[in-house]
Amino acid sequence: MTARRALIRTGAVLAATALTTLVVGGPATAHVSATPSDATAGAHTVVTLSVGHGCEGSPTTKLEVQVPESVLSVTPTRHPFYEVETTIVDLDEPVTDAHGNEVTERIDTVVYTATTPLPEGQRDTFELSLTVPDAAGELLAFPTIQTCEAGETAWTEIAEEGQDDDELEHPAPAFEILPASQGEAAPAAADAPDAADADTPDSGSSALGWIGVVLGALGLLAGGTALARSRRPA
Repeated sequence: MTARRALIRTGAVLAATALTTLVVGGPATAHVSATPSDATAGAHTVVTLSVGHGCEGSPTTKLEVQVPESVLSVTPTRHPFYEVETTIVDLDEPVTDAHGNEVTERIDTVVYTATTPLPEGQRDTFELSLTVPDAAGELLAFPTIQTCEAGETAWTEIAEEGQDDDELEHPAPAFEILPASQGEAAPAAADAPDAADADTPDSGSSALGWIGVVLGALGLLAGGTALARSRRPA
């Protein structure tokens, strides 16, 4: 085999490998995703849902987002190309929110109905403002049903414990709740300077200061005496 043929064959193998990577990896990047501005437990955040494609090439006409049960309140951002509606359900038992208010109902779903369908090959984003539940380590999922002019895709699958997200064909948009940041501890009392000591000059420094004053005075006296003697007539 000549060097030229070997080079051509190597190039063909690399091209085939790259094509396979694109075909296999393509759908994973096309999932509906959820990106919070702050995933910390208890933080106020804006979750951005991204839609990257239609249903098998068909334009998107509606998006139905299921709000997690642990989220008591959610505010959707207005969208110029969609009508936004919410459905409300009653809670089994009243709960108290972070502000001390009694809550008896919650938003269950947010539905975006397109006034202008989202074409295949274009992406769009949808924002939800909410407070992240105080549940560090848990997954906060927003199962979403994407309806198109022809067909629909239910992005509702949630990985079981020990299951890899990559094994899911239609994973729900989700993110992991992060632990709340710990504030820096105040300095210990033993490390803090005593107020009385801070206001009182150091005794050693004070003694040295007085010694310096006395020596300075003696020096001036000796200098004056020497000057007087030098001026006496011989």
